[in-house]
Amino acid sequence: MTDLPTIVPPSRRGFLAGLGIAAVGLSFAPLAGCGKGGDGGAKARTLNFYNWDTYIGETTLADFKAASGVDVNMSLFATNDELFAKLRGGNQGYDVIVPTNDFVQRMIAANMLEPLDHAKIPNFRNVDPEFQDAVFDPGRKYSMPYTWLVMGIGYRKSKVDGVPDSWKWMFDSDRYKGRISLVSEAGDLVRLAMKYLGKPMNTSDDATLKQVEALLIKQKPNVAVYHEDNGQDLLLAGDVDLVIEFNGDIAQVMREDKDIDFVVPREGSQISSDCLAIPKGAPNPDLAHEFIDYLLDAKAGAEIARTIQYPTPNAAAKALMDEAYRDNKVIFPPDLKNSEYAEYTSEELSRKYEEIVTRVRAA
Repeated sequence: MTDLPTIVPPSRRGFLAGLGIAAVGLSFAPLAGCGKGGDGGAKARTLNFYNWDTYIGETTLADFKAASGVDVNMSLFATNDELFAKLRGGNQGYDVIVPTNDFVQRMIAANMLEPLDHAKIPNFRNVDPEFQDAVFDPGRKYSMPYTWLVMGIGYRKSKVDGVPDSWKWMFDSDRYKGRISLVSEAGDLVRLAMKYLGKPMNTSDDATLKQVEALLIKQKPNVAVYHEDNGQDLLLAGDVDLVIEFNGDIAQVMREDKDIDFVVPREGSQISSDCLAIPKGAPNPDLAHEFIDYLLDAKAGAEIARTIQYPTPNAAAKALMDEAYRDNKVIFPPDLKNSEYAEYTSEELSRKYEEIVTRVRAA
């Protein structure tokens, strides 16, 4: 019998090692200041930030505290599924969150986000015009752009034959049996399998979904791990040789290990945009706007981009970055013509994605 692949919790290696003591307020404990209600003006000096792992500048939180006097209590989530589930039953005290574009759509539809007051976010002017409007959030009523990103294959060059520039090696081959890691987030996994099959990535066609499920079940014995946002750690540690991951996460570990590289498969991939938003019922909405505005500052944005190695939509921040960042083909992949943005269509389709992955895991 084949051992069942397991989901490995994020190791926080890159996050804790990279930020060290600069991670002011990093917390896995109950949120600070919960239950006190209202913004409280000068009395409310702690902000609760719900963010991805390895996704803030090395000194950003300390710099914000020095500039504003506000402490940031940052908690971490591993997937959009986790973020959505945490907030679906009500806000537990978070002021600012970082959902991906399709989940911005999903949370707007579920009335889970507060409208933004653009007058309180003057640094929005720093955002590249390309990102100042969005199909998933017209007029940026509910979200501000934080990064944009693309999924691909991170791989160890010495363990792989050539460049693995097809999703075949992840979804339809036993060539690297036991040495590959797929994402655990349902929507991402299903949509990328659709890309491999040459299907529209955001389709709700039941026949296509059944084909994807069959493909994933067939490939399951070859999968070592379905990971939760820590694929780069698995690759760096030598636990796997190929992993589906975001470009920025692989760019981070490429600084540590020259045997690691990244490719966007020729079939195309999923482009995403992670956003800053204020969840419904945020206890400190004024501080939330202040923090979002700070993150969109040119220098703060450059510090974030320098640390996390993701493409920034902040034009003023990008202008401050060196050529090693601006010309990096992992951070800014040159050929995305076959790639497209993920879209939220309906709760019914989101549930179908989740049910497919549940059945795959149980098969």
